[in-house]
Amino acid sequence: MVLSSSTKCKWVSIFVLLLASSASAAVEDGSLVNGDFETAPAGGFSSDAGISDGPASIPSWKTKGTVELVKSGQKQGGMILIVPEGAHAVRLGNDAEISQEVKVEKGSLYSVTFSAARTCAQLESLNVSVPPASQTIDLQTLYSVHGWDSYAWAFRAEEEDVHVVFKNPGMEDDPTCGPIIDDVAIKKLFVPDKPKDNAVLNGDFEEGPWMFRNESLGVLLPTNLDEETSSLPGWTVESNRAVRYIDSYHFSVPGGKRAVELLSGKEGIISQMVETKPKTPYRLTFSLGHAGDSCKQPLAVMAFAGDQALNIHYTPDSNSTFQAANVNFTAKAERTRVAFYSVYYNTRTDDMSSLCGPVVDDVRVEQSGSVRVRGLGLVLFLGYQLLVLVLL
Repeated sequence: MVLSSSTKCKWVSIFVLLLASSASAAVEDGSLVNGDFETAPAGGFSSDAGISDGPASIPSWKTKGTVELVKSGQKQGGMILIVPEGAHAVRLGNDAEISQEVKVEKGSLYSVTFSAARTCAQLESLNVSVPPASQTIDLQTLYSVHGWDSYAWAFRAEEEDVHVVFKNPGMEDDPTCGPIIDDVAIKKLFVPDKPKDNAVLNGDFEEGPWMFRNESLGVLLPTNLDEETSSLPGWTVESNRAVRYIDSYHFSVPGGKRAVELLSGKEGIISQMVETKPKTPYRLTFSLGHAGDSCKQPLAVMAFAGDQALNIHYTPDSNSTFQAANVNFTAKAERTRVAFYSVYYNTRTDDMSSLCGPVVDDVRVEQSGSVRVRGLGLVLFLGYQLLVLVLL
């Protein structure tokens, strides 16, 4: 078979375009390159770890200031440094930072997941940014007895090439003190379509940040008041403390694969502004459950819908880990706030330190009339079927 020169040129052009396309492909969901810091530097891992200061110190990352590659079990004074996962992690000294260039889709929403632990100082914090977006996360509160937690932070890409930056904003007397980071991953988020019969966006919490399959502690969602750049699309965390994003692989989830566990009482609030019609009756419904993480009872949530608030205790049947709950309200405006927080400050019974709380899932807001109409329709349908059987 002989190809004409024009046909050959056509196929060559397509091949070149495919190469260009693959070369400029956006980052895939999952761990960043060497996001677990397990790739050895050029000289190999030091037997006693060590401090580095240079652009090529840690493979695939740029460093600035005192950046240390620490290993599991490493001691500093009388303290054993915490490595969240694997054998190695990175510690950031005073005003030090580490960054990686990532190719993304301009205008898209992304979430960065990472694990963090503090070392010497109780008031340590970590700044995560994709300039110009930035947020400083307080590491003072330990949510688990393990000494580290996983967090998620979202940004909207303003360029195709961005830099994911982690920085220690603190200044301690010991320059080697500072937060430890590990397991850095990224995920492109999609805002789900709003259901016709439900005013709540992402009410089943199925769209959210990247979670490693071995992420047994869940992922913390820290304070975020901007619903347009949320790691949990549609929702904001309007409180000082975080809430926990959990999965069905490690926790009991009422429906689907994802849900939210409320922590720290009224210091951990999730909310959403939903579209409503003024002077119209609505019903807020949701599933209230237990995460199956040995959380000490009683468990209860305070549920808000417009000007209505209801304290609902978790009292399921013996063979169930969740129950249905609802709040009736009449909308006063075109947008109505729906919110939840835990009534109690709960901890786990097995360690008495790890924070936990009630689980919320399957959140819906629908007109009360539409509920009645659907119920009436079902009754009429069953009645019709019964009539047919009698006539036969």
